[in-house]
Amino acid sequence: MHHGDNGNIMACRGGCCCGSGPLNEDNARFLLLALFIIIYLLCGAAVFSALEQPKEREAKERWAQRFEHFSQKYNLSKKDLNNFLRNYEEANVAGIRVDNVRPRWDFPGAFYFVGTVVSTIGFGMTTPATIGGKVFLMFYGLIGCAATILFFNLFLERVITVIAFVLKSCHERRQNKAILPQNISEGIGGGGAGGGAAAKGEGLAGWKPSVYCVMLILGVAAILVSCCASFMYSAAEGWGYLDSLYFCFVAFSTIGFGDMVSSQRVAYEGHATAAYRLGNFFFILTGVCCIYSLFNVISIVIKQVLNWLLRRLEAPCRCCFPGRGGHHPHRYPRRNVVAPGRLRARRDPSIETDAVNESETDTGRRMSGEMISMRDFLVANKVNLAIMQKQLSEMANGHPRQSGSSSHQNGFSGGVGALGIMNNRLAETSVDR
Repeated sequence: MHHGDNGNIMACRGGCCCGSGPLNEDNARFLLLALFIIIYLLCGAAVFSALEQPKEREAKERWAQRFEHFSQKYNLSKKDLNNFLRNYEEANVAGIRVDNVRPRWDFPGAFYFVGTVVSTIGFGMTTPATIGGKVFLMFYGLIGCAATILFFNLFLERVITVIAFVLKSCHERRQNKAILPQNISEGIGGGGAGGGAAAKGEGLAGWKPSVYCVMLILGVAAILVSCCASFMYSAAEGWGYLDSLYFCFVAFSTIGFGDMVSSQRVAYEGHATAAYRLGNFFFILTGVCCIYSLFNVISIVIKQVLNWLLRRLEAPCRCCFPGRGGHHPHRYPRRNVVAPGRLRARRDPSIETDAVNESETDTGRRMSGEMISMRDFLVANKVNLAIMQKQLSEMANGHPRQSGSSSHQNGFSGGVGALGIMNNRLAETSVDR
């Protein structure tokens, strides 16, 4: 190494982030995302505190006045009145309300409860009160929540496949319209149609939909489902339309505050109770699936923004190694998802290589846009889990693997769960961008 390079390195170590030692790009992205979430939480807390705190103070003052007036009117001591209110709070937790509500623990009520458990909505209006119920919930929720997440991932896979098929058909139709005048002119000039067909094949080869188009379609679908559900809730529950939209977002996103809960009356006047409860189940299931898919696609966009920020943060350090394209030799060593061929040949047969070889046989069918099967999905998860275990072991031993060239291009290689499903299926997550 030349003396000039040594000087550049020392200057960079003294003046920028390179001196902190090697930092994996995935770890840098994780830290940047954690910082973003902390700032986002602080901003959200400031906004909600400014909006809701005056209302809270007014409610406390109003309640204090009502409490004082009631105790004086009926000549009750504040201690006795507080004890009575505590008893009512205990009854409220058990599901007893002033208004006439449906039973909480008959079979339909219990079915509604387990639906909120496995979907992770957890409204909180019904909770187990017995020791046996609490213990059973721990084991029941463990299996139920995992199975529901698997269902959401499979739904996401099929949604992405259907949207990709539709967008590819539209793209093919537009390309045919663009090639048709060219074929006519070539036919008049004595040329054949082979050039147009070749151009069409080249244009469709490897084409994938943009994540922004998919996000727009899922967003429109989620809005339509929420608007239709809000009309139903406004008519059946007597809520305002804006309150119904608020409930739809809280329920569909599985936040589930429990301040507003649908289908809690014994009967609904002027409405078919069974039809309304069936519609409630349908809208919640559809809405949760749509919002889950939309959240995962938005996470791809957030990851793109993080990758862009990392590239911007790397820019001041490129002056250190002008002869190497501006890349620090120890800057962001990347882990690779599938090892290069020469490294793969050296490894002993394992769960990772067996699953990779098994899944590679269906690569052409999977990339063609055909629906994924349960077997393929389980094989993909098998690969992801094996790779995750190997990467954790390597990071623990201090020997992170270096990446191939393809994984360095977009920062989307790997991924487990929903990110693994969308990896290489959207234009922004493809290694051949």
